[in-house]
Amino acid sequence: MNKVRIAVIGAGSISDMHLRSYQNNGEAELVAICDLNEERARAKADKYGIGRVYTDYRELLASADIDAVSICTWNNSHAPISIAALGAGKHVLTEKPLCKTVAEALEVEAAALRSGKTLQVGFVRRYASNTGIVKSFLDNGELGDIYYAKASCIRRLGNPGGWFSDIDRSGGGPLIDVGVHVIDLCWYLMGRPKVKSISGNTYKRLGNRVNVRNLAYYKAADYDATNNTVEDMANAMIRFENGASLLVDVSFTLHAKEDELTVKLYGDKGGAELEPKLAIVTEKYDTILNLTPQINNLSFDFVAGFQDEINHFIDVCQGRKETLSPVQDGVEMMKILCGVYESSEKGEEIRFL
Repeated sequence: MNKVRIAVIGAGSISDMHLRSYQNNGEAELVAICDLNEERARAKADKYGIGRVYTDYRELLASADIDAVSICTWNNSHAPISIAALGAGKHVLTEKPLCKTVAEALEVEAAALRSGKTLQVGFVRRYASNTGIVKSFLDNGELGDIYYAKASCIRRLGNPGGWFSDIDRSGGGPLIDVGVHVIDLCWYLMGRPKVKSISGNTYKRLGNRVNVRNLAYYKAADYDATNNTVEDMANAMIRFENGASLLVDVSFTLHAKEDELTVKLYGDKGGAELEPKLAIVTEKYDTILNLTPQINNLSFDFVAGFQDEINHFIDVCQGRKETLSPVQDGVEMMKILCGVYESSEKGEEIRFL
């Protein structure tokens, strides 16, 4: 079987997860990389043995020998690059979020439908082993109907700076960066119900807290602490048409005792916790049982999750599978994220028709 010829657009920090995962897949061949910063692109090309380097993605997409692309650029460029790649006949894996606005998302969706190619949104947690286990319990009716979920992704200190903190490039702060992961994970496992209403709040109270010493945190490749125009905390109550609800809170910085990552789902027959450690809660013979699956990693394995996501994408490109995170889900997620921001801005609940 022929290998899938891959190009990666964007050579920032997250590109390493894509590049390494493609390199580990025997059916993928890395043929090109593109970045506005040519020096950075060449460094990645040397590291991963990639033959061609571009600084203009349009030139890259004009190459007929490229079958698919990973888009690892700033959020504000996801939509135009995705649309151009689909128009050039390439399969696309674009990092989350799909784009910045609902209008952009609908344009990307239309481009995917026109092209006949697959756009896979980088909801990497959908591909994780612990997600798959919970999904199997749900599909077999073990947990019943999921009517409530809650998720937190709290960083006490962790504004990455650079483009992450520039709203023009990112579209938002922790909600659109890390919140998208936990919101999507809950929504996916809840059966992807239609949104009925959203009540959200965002806060810009603490800034990037560059004054804090003696505590390390992740910083963007283009780290710059002087520009910070995004929220540092957000929360929301999301109601769905089927009566279910989701409560979420996320932060880049907060006066919290420690970082927190929790994802919990509650059904009428049982419950599940994916973070901080996978657990299934059920009831047998009038007794509550807490079940611990015996697997290699009870929480999200970042490296393995990306490898599973990339492997699935290659299967999609080879025609063996359908994506678990189609463009349509990217559109719905943008409606949710933008709904939280709109609710906060207006100071009222947003209702969907």
